[in-house]
Amino acid sequence: MKYYIISGEASGDLHGSNLMRALIEKDPDAEIRFWGGDLMQEVGGVMVKHFKSLAFMGFWEVLIHLRTILKNITFCKKDILHFDPDAIIYIDYPGFNLRIAKWAKGKGFRNHYYISPQVWAWKESRVHQMKKVLDALYVILPFEKEFFEVKHQFNVHFVGHPLLESLNNREKALGFKKENHLSDRKAIIALLPGSRKQEIKKMLPIFLRVIPHFPDYQFVLAAAPGIALQWYQSFIKNNDLKIIANQTHDLIAHAKGALVSSGTATLETALLNVPQVVCYRTSFLSFEIGKRLVKVKFISLVNLIMDREVVTELVQNDFNEKNIVHNLKYILSSAGQKKLKNDYKALGSILGAATASKKTAQLIIDKIR
Repeated sequence: MKYYIISGEASGDLHGSNLMRALIEKDPDAEIRFWGGDLMQEVGGVMVKHFKSLAFMGFWEVLIHLRTILKNITFCKKDILHFDPDAIIYIDYPGFNLRIAKWAKGKGFRNHYYISPQVWAWKESRVHQMKKVLDALYVILPFEKEFFEVKHQFNVHFVGHPLLESLNNREKALGFKKENHLSDRKAIIALLPGSRKQEIKKMLPIFLRVIPHFPDYQFVLAAAPGIALQWYQSFIKNNDLKIIANQTHDLIAHAKGALVSSGTATLETALLNVPQVVCYRTSFLSFEIGKRLVKVKFISLVNLIMDREVVTELVQNDFNEKNIVHNLKYILSSAGQKKLKNDYKALGSILGAATASKKTAQLIIDKIR
């Protein structure tokens, strides 16, 4: 069968690659054409566009790139018609994907959505459109099933979180420190300032101010997929900071603590059992609009799933050098380490089994057949 997959960011590339493997395992004759990244490309199929040319975040950023986004939508429609897939699989990335799904439904294509848009946080009105245009929705957060089925009478499939299988299947990098010329005498603090240039520009300079406060630790930056290491150098200058690419999970796993931009990385860090401080800053305009529209108490997936503050969140004006230093010192302390790791155990038990990709692939194939 023929599958057309649309993923628009780094996390979607990771989950898309695992879903592709599962589809190929269950359907050896699968033909796959996709929008994604390097991880999906490694699996096979034909890449249409790389996510790094698609990722625009924030209201203002989307507005100024609207022309490019509209061109991509037009191109995507033509490409789908040419490929004529048995199913279109959308991975998160709602602004783009829901537009394509509405059009595709009118053309008679079957729409499968893996990793739901976060409509429980904002734009809840999108649920009505999703019910009309989607043949199936596969959700990965426990509270999403109740949200859709009880509140909106929309039957969905809870498949578990795909990060569990990604992290469970990773090989432990025993020589990580030696291979990356890191000191054995100093514990690591991992810096994860985001996956897009717009957010990194706002996060990284403030992260760098924290380094002199912790001379007994070594700070290591996780470079985002698709962003050249040279681009980071303009920020780092004379700071004692090591940059590592394509080893984010290994870096987190070897760290004692982490400063993490909100998003999927907060959950990755928790599942790897590393205490963290969650940080986020966007443009003034995007923040002012967002706080009037977003309806959730927390910005990190860890806190949303646990429905309480497990990890500290430093957002916008609270994201400053003084607050970061204070909270980082706490999570590096014995008390902070013990508390967070105990909470992480509870988080893992809530998320379910590590079978999201295989379960989703089988459901998609069964529905098509």
